[in-house]
Amino acid sequence: MYLHLGQDTVITAESIVGIFDIDACTVSKRARDYLANAEKSSCVVNVSYELPKSFIVCEENSKTTVYISQISTKTLSNRLFNKQKLII
Repeated sequence: MYLHLGQDTVITAESIVGIFDIDACTVSKRARDYLANAEKSSCVVNVSYELPKSFIVCEENSKTTVYISQISTKTLSNRLFNKQKLII
């Protein structure tokens, strides 16, 4: 199963570690530090140049990637839930 993050970016649902609201999470110093460290280590992929609403942490083959998306966490979660509901 795949999840479309915006623009031409699609990821596998199995690789998702978490979907986070960027406004709510960046209030925390830990979240800001995590995102800063991910950016320093070139693990951040900016999916859109619009105002970011969420970030998605994925892990595939022991490599962590953080995607920054303009799509809200609610929309991404609904896409995942609706696809899983169709499969079950």
